[in-house]
Amino acid sequence: MQTASPDVDVPVVDPSLAASLRLDLAEVGGTGYRVDAVEELLGPVAAAALHREHSLPARRAVAEGLDRRDPLAALVGAFVLGLEVPADVLAAALPRCGLEGAAALGLLHRGPQGTASPLLELRPYEAVDAVGPAHWWVASDLGEMAAPGPLRTDHVLGIGGASTTLAGAAVRTPVRRALDLGTGCGVQALHLRRHAHEVVATDVSARALRVAALTLALDGPSEEGTVELRRGSLLEPVAGESFDLVVSNPPFVITPRRPDVPAYDYRDGGLVGDALVQQLVEGVGAVLAPGGTAQMLGNWEHRRGEPWTERVAAWLDASGLDGWVVERDLLDPAAYAETWVRDGGQPPGPQADGLVGAWLDDLASRRVEAVGLGLVVLRRPLDDARPRLRRLEQQPGPVAGPLGGHVADVLAAEEALASLPDDALATRRLRVAGDVTEERHARPGAEHPEVVLLRQGGGFGRVVRVGTATAGVVGACDGQLPLGVLVGAVAALLDRPAEDVAAEVVPVVRHLVADGLLLIGGRA
Repeated sequence: MQTASPDVDVPVVDPSLAASLRLDLAEVGGTGYRVDAVEELLGPVAAAALHREHSLPARRAVAEGLDRRDPLAALVGAFVLGLEVPADVLAAALPRCGLEGAAALGLLHRGPQGTASPLLELRPYEAVDAVGPAHWWVASDLGEMAAPGPLRTDHVLGIGGASTTLAGAAVRTPVRRALDLGTGCGVQALHLRRHAHEVVATDVSARALRVAALTLALDGPSEEGTVELRRGSLLEPVAGESFDLVVSNPPFVITPRRPDVPAYDYRDGGLVGDALVQQLVEGVGAVLAPGGTAQMLGNWEHRRGEPWTERVAAWLDASGLDGWVVERDLLDPAAYAETWVRDGGQPPGPQADGLVGAWLDDLASRRVEAVGLGLVVLRRPLDDARPRLRRLEQQPGPVAGPLGGHVADVLAAEEALASLPDDALATRRLRVAGDVTEERHARPGAEHPEVVLLRQGGGFGRVVRVGTATAGVVGACDGQLPLGVLVGAVAALLDRPAEDVAAEVVPVVRHLVADGLLLIGGRA
């Protein structure tokens, strides 16, 4: 029987037991323990309620399944909902691993009167990133639906919105070495091992590393890449090494530094305000190989009298790297405090009010008017002599699909534009990206449109308003003629000097190329 170390209550993973469990999960019910099978068991109403973190309809659906002695219902009841289930029904779902094997892996314990209770969550996970679709099982601690009340401070978080956002946004170009900084339950490492020859995954939490090891073991031996797990804070475990890609969902939550406010390993890095994100932005270049990219999520403070773009741009300047920051969400201090008090599992009441008050006092002490959340993309340029990329923008709202390919395209476009002055750009053939559409709006009876919009179907779904001359040039960008020729032709049609049209159009074209709405082709 496996045992856990004194400070870690999750056993070391036995590869043979993990392999047996993997086979069981893949075959249960004939379709396997997969997202679609779980949703079919629950039904659309219960599945939708569960996505809203309301579990009663799902518990009822599982109870009906257990009445039918459905092994899949036992898996969902135990490892998604955190319910005590009949041991014999759960055992039928695990014919190879068995309940003893699942207990040895730290997943459950046998209860009285023929029951079994979960110790960890084990959820099916499906995703689409820039490599393509994937199906896995991810271990984590039981969430607050399954284990109501405040979470333990070494809680290992499962898959949430932040982790899926980062997974979708990461560049998936094949690389030699990749780093998952703050791996948690291991989901980013799962994605990385598909396109990196070597992956190092770090975490300050010993429990998290044990749970991540189970997640990775359930993926089985990988033909693509190996994963090495290391314990330590931020960049300390990889000091002196270099990586082609770094991804991180770090413990970025701004937390009051008070003894009555719990500090959770998965979200709190122990620093004041947004200093952890600043430290990581400024320091990650030390482990980036030339041409390497780092992508991370983070919070930053909007302080009264100090634009957030200036504060974060100063971090980028200190890093010495190319930097692109996209703010995806913005919360006022009260909403921010309420979010993280709820996240810790604290029910409404005087204790929750006290925690919210602590957050409000902490943010007010630094004149914080709002907190931004978003994506940071950093790159070590191959040419140290050229100016550094600086993009800081707000792009709220949903996106149509994985952003990783778009992020790679934008970085490549910015690299190309840096070496193309206007006269050189004029010699290049451009074409409209395949996801771009044009909208024209006119008043009833008007001969010409008053508004022309270019709408991006992928990426961040940008909508760009352009003038008549720019619309004419973009409409002719089919990769056949160079930009300069198109500008001259549109100028002639509008009966305007070509230099005036160029002065109006070319700067807009640069932005359209940088945002992925126009693509650069060959020279004339």
